[in-house]
Amino acid sequence: MYSKRRMLLLISFVLSLLLVERYFRSHQVEELELSDWFMPRRRPDVITTTDWLAPVIWEGTFNRQVLEDHYRRRNITVGLAVLVSGRFAHKSLGLFLRSASKYFMPGHRVIFYILMDTFVRLPGIARSPLHTFRVLKTGIDYTWHDLHLLHMKNLGANIVSYIQDEVDFLFCMAVDQVFQNRFGVETLAPSVAQLHSWWYFRNTKNFPYERRRNSAAFIPLGQGDFFYDGSTVGGTPHQVLNFIDKYLQGVIDDTRNGLNSTYERHLNKYFFLNKPTKLLSPEYNWDSALNLPIQIQYVKVARRTERNS
Repeated sequence: MYSKRRMLLLISFVLSLLLVERYFRSHQVEELELSDWFMPRRRPDVITTTDWLAPVIWEGTFNRQVLEDHYRRRNITVGLAVLVSGRFAHKSLGLFLRSASKYFMPGHRVIFYILMDTFVRLPGIARSPLHTFRVLKTGIDYTWHDLHLLHMKNLGANIVSYIQDEVDFLFCMAVDQVFQNRFGVETLAPSVAQLHSWWYFRNTKNFPYERRRNSAAFIPLGQGDFFYDGSTVGGTPHQVLNFIDKYLQGVIDDTRNGLNSTYERHLNKYFFLNKPTKLLSPEYNWDSALNLPIQIQYVKVARRTERNS
């Protein structure tokens, strides 16, 4: 009963996304040529360019001043949506917001969208005229066992309603992270994926993709590029909405087939089919439970969780 109800709700929501797609206005920000700011040869110790010629951003591979000048001229606004469930709200939200206020897109307008399923008073934060904070109540529905599913459905609805008209770029992040160094405009692109800190340094044959053929998240053995971390997804509002649309459609297909794959595996299938235009190195989402390898020069964001696949 719950599965049928959930699938009907998802089908209705996905259809609404398709109906608004023709009217969707995506902010278009002119992109620089890679040669103007990207310096991959400065980091021969790591992967800096993908097979489809997308840059992988590591410290030392970009000219920050050129990028800052470019985006300041365009007077951009960046959105940061943080997903908060009840059990994390009190413990993590304050750390996330205080660190993000300091290190996320410094010097640029930022709108923080706080998606939570229970009311929590916002922590004390030094306010800046460049920062706006908005709480988006997702509600509590115990028939939705997957919080990612509920949060993404609500984020998609809010992108359609008004976020698309407020920001040029949008990042969606989990709350169990703390910014430790500048997370700046070098990360901006139409479609941004985060490399998984654990799996980046492992054999690609062992990536924990979905291997059940009947699942919408299925990736065949021997295929796949990287394993992406679901804690950070970014891009233009249009591209983030496109990912949400495909993710919800995948959940609908799996539900029809009696399957239940994970959010992260659906995300990896999406980027397998829709190659990201920029990849963030593990510096931008480092698992604090892991020892730092020599390739990591600066941890931009630390994830405060135990290692998982």
